[in-house]
Amino acid sequence: MNRSEFIKSSAILGLSLAGGSTAHASSSKGSAKAERTFNLDYAPHAGMFAAHAGNNFIDQIKFMHDQGFRSIEDNGMMGRPIAMQEEIGNTLAKLGMTMGVFVVDKGGNGANTLAAGKPEFIDIFLKGCRQAVDVAKRVNAKWVTVVPGDFERNLPIGIQTGNVIEALRRGAEILEPHGIIMVLEPLSDTPNLFLRNTDQTHLICKAVKSPSCKILYDIYHMQKNEGNLIPTMEKCWDEIAYIQIGDNPGRREPTTGEINYRNVFKYIDSKSYKGVLGMEHGNSLPGKEGELALIKAYREVDNFK
Repeated sequence: MNRSEFIKSSAILGLSLAGGSTAHASSSKGSAKAERTFNLDYAPHAGMFAAHAGNNFIDQIKFMHDQGFRSIEDNGMMGRPIAMQEEIGNTLAKLGMTMGVFVVDKGGNGANTLAAGKPEFIDIFLKGCRQAVDVAKRVNAKWVTVVPGDFERNLPIGIQTGNVIEALRRGAEILEPHGIIMVLEPLSDTPNLFLRNTDQTHLICKAVKSPSCKILYDIYHMQKNEGNLIPTMEKCWDEIAYIQIGDNPGRREPTTGEINYRNVFKYIDSKSYKGVLGMEHGNSLPGKEGELALIKAYREVDNFK
């Protein structure tokens, strides 16, 4: 499942609810509330709780809170109506929840890759950064996802890298005064993507030299592209500002694939990480059964203390 397919499907997925000994009184949707939060700050996305909470995102956010989650993320936030963005922001504030990442619209893709260095592509990216500032203010967001786009294969790799760095410096100039961090995400969706590995992203962040340009470390993608998860995070930790989750193969919840998430989360906790971990994955089973299985899996792997 690639990024665009994931964004489309996330709105219709269902995944939530804590089970077993963590539950007590019923909520308005007839579900049980969790008695405790998690050791780390996991962030579900829209659609994950649809089977229990219904299709209204505000109801889903309240349901997330009932189940012990204290953050959300929403890749497609920039495409939502302003009134909806404001309602989401107000709901999060009332519940004491954090807004995780959303994707900068046209922030760099195959159609306007930053590696090409073309002024028209950079203008599109910078316009997206300016619009992201307004959206971030409505939802009180601190992080925005940027993917530089595809390789420009008629240029040497060094020139492409320089083009990306220059574009990101200009984007950081827009975001930094507002305390917003663009987190660069290396992906595994296609070998055409310019940004593929953590060390490459680390180098670019060092070159941009801005607190508003850091790494989004997506565990699912990096397991596919490079593996060696914990040692790689350790080497690049100083530039990692946001983390996303998904087991491999399948891009489903932890415990469904090959990644030892309990150990990975134990390492992340050992680094005193207080940021958000976005649940950017689907669920292994449909409907309410899948939602129960997902929460059970997170309770299991979060039990690393």
